[in-house]
Amino acid sequence: MTSKFAVGNLTIHRIVEQEEPFFDPLFFFPKLTPALLEENRSWMQPRYIDPKTGKLVLCIQSYLVQTPHHNILIDTCVGNHKPRPARPFWNMMNTDRYEKGLAATGLGVGDIDYVMCTHLHVDHTGWNTRLENGRWVPTFPKAKYVFADKELAHWTQRHKENPEACPWVTDSVLPIVEAKRVELVKSDHQLNDLITLLPTPGHTIDHYAVLAGKPGHDAVITGDMIHSPLQARYPELGMMADFDSAIAGATRRKFFARFADTSTLVCSGHFPSPSTGRFTGWGDGFKFVEST
Repeated sequence: MTSKFAVGNLTIHRIVEQEEPFFDPLFFFPKLTPALLEENRSWMQPRYIDPKTGKLVLCIQSYLVQTPHHNILIDTCVGNHKPRPARPFWNMMNTDRYEKGLAATGLGVGDIDYVMCTHLHVDHTGWNTRLENGRWVPTFPKAKYVFADKELAHWTQRHKENPEACPWVTDSVLPIVEAKRVELVKSDHQLNDLITLLPTPGHTIDHYAVLAGKPGHDAVITGDMIHSPLQARYPELGMMADFDSAIAGATRRKFFARFADTSTLVCSGHFPSPSTGRFTGWGDGFKFVEST
């Protein structure tokens, strides 16, 4: 699945790899209580919680931002042929959906100038590489892969200590380093007058979001700053894979203070389609209003 929309003089495409019910909400959000879940079920079903399984509906996707100067791919999903025994729904995937989605944008792997990984988790780095003659090689041969420096250092150390615990670093991150395709930056790096990284730490140690466009005609790609609209209503609600949920909650509050009730389009990493919209106040939290 792909979709595209214009933001100022940018064209942004969504490239969807998967969209389905994945996790039980009480597992995904460890501090979510059954009572609070029931209180919010009426507005979360059927869009954000699947009524049949009771699981959170999540989208695994990339955003492709076309500027007048560059083609920038933000996050690269899960990828094919990769051993992910801890997540059966991602283990050894072999599907052409992502490649067809990229082709539908009118661009190929050789047209990507930058790959920006908001963070180095398994479902945001997978298509960094592809299997060629038994070796993991960069999928996008001309691209510079933009990693936050503290993020790469953290995962490189984790991999040294226990490579089995983060197999995606083995096959989707380190091969990019070895191929000398990495551009290491600070998480507030400004690529040019249209693309700026925003530090959004907490979910991982040095997570960033991507602000694209100019004031009044801009969009922000969140990565995993937020996973579900439930975290908009309750910004301090952490999820199971957070590096530091307290920092992540503070990051969300800061993000909403900046972008809620503004013209900036929010392009979420994991909300189900259409995935894009804006935030507005809702009690002590915020409500996500989908694009139409």
